[in-house]
Amino acid sequence: MKMPRQKFTEIAFLFEAMRNLNMVDTIGSGIRKMFKAQQERRFPLPEYDFSNNRVSVTIIGKVLDIDYANALAVCTDLTLVEIMALDKVQKHKQLTSDEERILKRKHLIEGRKPNYYIAKDIAQKTGQKAQYTRNAPYQKEYYFELIFKLLREHNHATRRDIDELLWNKLPDMISDNQRKSKIGNLLSELRAKGKIRNDGTSKNSCWMLVDHTSSE
Repeated sequence: MKMPRQKFTEIAFLFEAMRNLNMVDTIGSGIRKMFKAQQERRFPLPEYDFSNNRVSVTIIGKVLDIDYANALAVCTDLTLVEIMALDKVQKHKQLTSDEERILKRKHLIEGRKPNYYIAKDIAQKTGQKAQYTRNAPYQKEYYFELIFKLLREHNHATRRDIDELLWNKLPDMISDNQRKSKIGNLLSELRAKGKIRNDGTSKNSCWMLVDHTSSE
């Protein structure tokens, strides 16, 4: 099928612009060369868009995520497939099942879908220990003890008080809705275990320890 003249012109223009930027050559290795150039500069990888009968490419000339940049600097044996999958992590895009398997197999990421983050080993090698700790979730018992301490010291607390206590202690990468859901699940679990009770309403909560004296 003959390519429409307009589409051919657009592709030719894109090719010429990329060639002038030394991002593509005439022997067919242009796409790989673009990825390689961005990788070497620790920049995010190019993004192609073939929708609406057009071909466009986005090239970002700065580091968006220092974790990703440092991971590439340390892991020089990554394949192009692995680099592209890791690039999606630093852009906070959803991974496919195959990409998850590839990155987990090489111990490059941790966390649970969809909130993956740079793995501990990489964080230690790249000086990202603090960021790793902010991303990695604590055990539930840690959050439980904070809630108990709040209720022991003040006898009761609202949901707003508990949100304020735990909000910044939850992993950095999760959304506000996920934070609210996580805190709600913690409270529900403690209430189901008979550790705390709500003497208020769902909108105007008043959380208290069930047995105040035994919890001190």
